[in-house]
Amino acid sequence: MKSTRLNVRMSERRLNKLRQWAASKDKTVTQIVEDWIDRLPNTEIDKNSTTPLPVKPAV
Repeated sequence: MKSTRLNVRMSERRLNKLRQWAASKDKTVTQIVEDWIDRLPNTEIDKNSTTPLPVKPAV
């Protein structure tokens, strides 16, 4: 598997909370994030769909 880098902006408070959670589970922050991503449902994209995919998420 090729590794890729993900940069996320968050407050120092949230980062510390994430680091503490990871340490309490004896995992790295990367492992925690990967676990969360793996829990997301898989979405199939219909190749024949005429509905355009969003360019950026709605706020």
